Amino acid sequence: MLMANPATLRKLVKRYEAVRSAHARLRTSESSRRLEDVSYTLCVTTGTRTVPDALIAAETQLRAVPSTVPVASLSEVELTA
Repeated sequence: MLMANPATLRKLVKRYEAVRSAHARLRTSESSRRLEDVSYTLCVTTGTRTVPDALIAAETQLRAVPSTVPVASLSEVELTA
């Protein structure tokens, strides 16, 4: 099974949480679209079909890797959604 870069996965989970929080406050079509985009990316990145499953998979993957693992900055994928 492919594993996401831990730094990228951490950023993605943080991004999901921020966008979800913003959508809860704003409830606009734009915030909804951003939430759908980041949710889709999170699911694809973790190989799951639902956000709850994706969050569990991300947590499991991140627990398996020490947080002191160096970030491979050249292979890092920046999330812009």
